[in-house]
Amino acid sequence: MSIKRIWHGWTTHENADAYQDLLHREVFPGIESKEIDGYQSVELYRRDLDEEVEFITIMTFDSLKSVKAFRGKDYEQCYVPEPAKKLLKRWEKVAAHYDAVEKRNYRI
Repeated sequence: MSIKRIWHGWTTHENADAYQDLLHREVFPGIESKEIDGYQSVELYRRDLDEEVEFITIMTFDSLKSVKAFRGKDYEQCYVPEPAKKLLKRWEKVAAHYDAVEKRNYRI
């Protein structure tokens, strides 16, 4: 089906809105502008915790070859642009990659 690239980052409550806005305005459009063959989409999830805010990105690619076109030989390494590093408290240094093997949609 496809490859899902999953990554987590955490920021302070004070920086959460600015980080989300940075992703929306700069980071995601910057990725899209690369026109990577096989890049399909990005999803963003946010969870407010007691001490911090967690963000998860899930990028979808056609294949591992497409992921490597995005990140190169060390494709598991995270992608955190400098402006994002200034807003994040901590982040995973590597992204996890999964084969998407089934997707079901349910409608009532």
